[in-house]
Amino acid sequence: MYNFEMTRPSTIADAVNALKKEDAQALGGGQTLIPTLKQRLAMPSILVSLTAIGEMQGVCMSDAGEVCVGGATTHATVAREATAYPGLAAMAARIGDPAVRNRGTIGGSLVNNDPSACYPAAALASGASIITNSREIAADDYFQGMFTTALEEGEVVTEVRFPVPQKSHYEKFVQPASRFALVGVMVAKYADGVRVAVTGASESGVFRWTEAEAALSADFTADALGDLSLDGDGMIADLHGSGAYRAHLVKVMTGRAVKAAI
Repeated sequence: MYNFEMTRPSTIADAVNALKKEDAQALGGGQTLIPTLKQRLAMPSILVSLTAIGEMQGVCMSDAGEVCVGGATTHATVAREATAYPGLAAMAARIGDPAVRNRGTIGGSLVNNDPSACYPAAALASGASIITNSREIAADDYFQGMFTTALEEGEVVTEVRFPVPQKSHYEKFVQPASRFALVGVMVAKYADGVRVAVTGASESGVFRWTEAEAALSADFTADALGDLSLDGDGMIADLHGSGAYRAHLVKVMTGRAVKAAI
């Protein structure tokens, strides 16, 4: 590690002001940033911890019936308290290990937008709204590629609002060493149709499988996926699996997710 300053504001306004300082960076649960600092792949001079901001923590219901999760809320809290959205709670309960779940935050995951993270799939499949200190961003507009989002410099994710589906499930093929998704699929059925979001597969990061959405909106059964397939081109290929293998897993995980949701 190296020497740096650290501040721990107690309000969103104070955090935003602190992030205006030169070379300042926000710190959530630190599950990605701290290892990055240890390897000196990033070297901010000021860390602004968001963990003491009470208004960014916890789970509640909005007047519109959405599950609202504060940006500094840990995965363990989401798993425990997001009971109105069982698919989301079950997904959070399978992130990493107990140490990760009790430190990592939903905001940190969405800001980082790792191509194999679970929350991006949940947010995109749910048509969630990502709330920042200055605006509201639809999930369809928020994710813009691997490790890339619509956030601007110094913008803080303060809350995420999830419309609650009629049925949902997240199915993850776990990479056993990292506990990240080799491929993960979130399926969410709403009154006006089905949304399917895939993580861990594409070189472009999380994406919606629109062909599966159309098929499942017409017939919400795993059989509806029978004639569908994905091209392995553009899929992640590494020592854990080829692009073609990941493309195949997307269909398998989607079918399993539909069966579990039913």
